Amino acid sequence: MRRYLPFIVVGAGVLALLIWAFLPEAIAVETAAVSRRDLSVEIEAEGEAQIREVFTVSAPIAGKLQRIALHAGDTVRAGDVVARIGPAAPALLDSRSRAVAEAAEAAATASVDLARAQLAQADATLEYAASEADRAQALFDRATLSKQLLDNAILAQRTAEAAVASAKANLAVRERERDSARAVLAVGDGKDTCCIEINTPVAGRILRVVTEDERVVQAGTPIIEIGDPAALEISVELLSRDAVRATVGAAARIYGWGGPDLEARVERIEPAAVTKVSALGIEEQRVEVILSLSGDPEAWQGLGHGFRVLAGLSVWEGKDVLTIPVGALFRDGSDWAAYLVRDGRAVLTRIVIGERNDNFAQVLQGLEAGDLVVLHPSDAVTGGVRVRVLP
Repeated sequence: MRRYLPFIVVGAGVLALLIWAFLPEAIAVETAAVSRRDLSVEIEAEGEAQIREVFTVSAPIAGKLQRIALHAGDTVRAGDVVARIGPAAPALLDSRSRAVAEAAEAAATASVDLARAQLAQADATLEYAASEADRAQALFDRATLSKQLLDNAILAQRTAEAAVASAKANLAVRERERDSARAVLAVGDGKDTCCIEINTPVAGRILRVVTEDERVVQAGTPIIEIGDPAALEISVELLSRDAVRATVGAAARIYGWGGPDLEARVERIEPAAVTKVSALGIEEQRVEVILSLSGDPEAWQGLGHGFRVLAGLSVWEGKDVLTIPVGALFRDGSDWAAYLVRDGRAVLTRIVIGERNDNFAQVLQGLEAGDLVVLHPSDAVTGGVRVRVLP
């Protein structure tokens, strides 16, 4: 037996070498550690910058529009003359046309009276809201009123101030309509050979000159669009399933417009959705969400009306959340899973995730902080296979 012992040892060594040679080589993998971090989830969508209030100045009567010397970007003040319209041909009003013109003038005068009444009502509401806000502030200073009720009173005051401004602008528009109606009668009488001057009802900048050249226009033809570039808002159309997660007052960021990231807030979510057809021909239910910009207005001076932007709406935030890189996740049936590296082998581990963004996902069950998981596992990585962690 001792005579065969060296041969047995040599044979065992050769067999071990053969087994080692034919063993599958360990698969090189990239790994990442499961760790705790702050996690935020955003809904990303394309949007469009738009001026909050755009006024279109139109021709009040049919006639010959004189060439407009103003251009897009010019600044105008309320009441400035932006266009002039003269009669297309000398003509007097017949009895029927005169009756219609007189009725229009009477209706315009009544509209002015109504606008004045609305302005008086808005002034009264503002006076009441201001007194309520002062009273609420006094009670809050004595610690007898909650901060929420104080904020509601201040909001009511600001809303009333906006209503007064809107009523004043509406009165200015109605007065111009009345003047236009009176001018129709004056031209029809042949007493005024001059042109009708069209004034802008608000101050701002000219966004677009719709009709610039001298031409004959019909009543209601758009001539100039005017707005205030400082009063910008962002309009975003979200899928209805994403819109239900957005809330009024939530933080948002505006990026991808060519300038620095801008801070914004969700101001309004439309209560109804509209059907839109995507580029792939799929019908989608879209909901318009309005974002108000916050911060220094100098930061978005280069942003203009109709500019394309990208918006990220914050829908969830978590502090000290156990997270896993999204690149380590894959589907195992109906469950989420990842390959956990233990003792040099890949271990298939089913996990439960919560919220996630483009980079990380919240881990609810299945992993602990410090665990190493395989990033972007290939088809060669299976449960139990030997792996080699790349540096």
